[in-house]
Amino acid sequence: MLIFRVLGPLEIETSTRIVRPTGSLQRTLLLTLLTGTQRLVGTGTLIDELWNGQHPDRVENALQAHISRLRQKLAALEPDAATSRLVAHSSGYELVVGEGELDAEIFANALTDIRARQSGTPPAVTAEALQDALGLWRGPMFGAARGGPRCRAASARYEELRQGALESLIDCELQCGEHARTIPLLRDLLREHPFQERFSQQLMIALYRCGRQAEALDVYRALRFRLMDELGLEPSPRMRDYERAILEQDPMLGRPAQVHVAGPVPAAEGQAQPAVRPGGVLGKNLLRALGREPSIAG
Repeated sequence: MLIFRVLGPLEIETSTRIVRPTGSLQRTLLLTLLTGTQRLVGTGTLIDELWNGQHPDRVENALQAHISRLRQKLAALEPDAATSRLVAHSSGYELVVGEGELDAEIFANALTDIRARQSGTPPAVTAEALQDALGLWRGPMFGAARGGPRCRAASARYEELRQGALESLIDCELQCGEHARTIPLLRDLLREHPFQERFSQQLMIALYRCGRQAEALDVYRALRFRLMDELGLEPSPRMRDYERAILEQDPMLGRPAQVHVAGPVPAAEGQAQPAVRPGGVLGKNLLRALGREPSIAG
């Protein structure tokens, strides 16, 4: 059994070691075969992903050479395998990946399971499961490798899913009264997503509930400045409502928000839906799993 990791730098884990594929074309080839909702990838798609219109002469021969090289590398990682994972079809190639062998699918399927069990589940339990799922991330998806349009689209889908899971996690923490604990995480997330109103809104609520009304208003003003300065936009009416509620010390701000776990990227066809394993990563460990060092101050 191999574990393919794409939620961070591309890695392949065997029973004895972790391998990081070398060579940009080999990494792109493997990522292309791993991404998307269908395992069979057409020859034309592979050529576009690897060479982006700047392909060499006799490009199909060049592709076959890279396929052969990848097949040999995968076979060396599983010397006892009866058949090759990399299968040729008349229209393209398929990489056979079993249940629980791709971290991105484990992540998406975990969120499916969390969402299905959400009704009636205590927010602390949902938060733990979300932290556990987010702990699969080791940094930006694919690390330094980006690939072509197919890989970039997959990266965008999973990054959006990660962001939704983080929003849901923070909502759970706010429901549990862990306002102070969310503040460093939210500040880090706003450095990564400076125009994300949801994170600004959550930080405003967390600061307000910690008795830091002036700082909560500063968060709104900083968001408004960024939007106006760089995009020429005003904050949304919802954000203006939150600013007004903080100014008026609206008692509704003391109530925890409802949690809505974001839906997942569709799993690949034929893939099972594994359950979330128990346990979780808390605080600074979660930030490190996302490729950032935690802030010290709130």
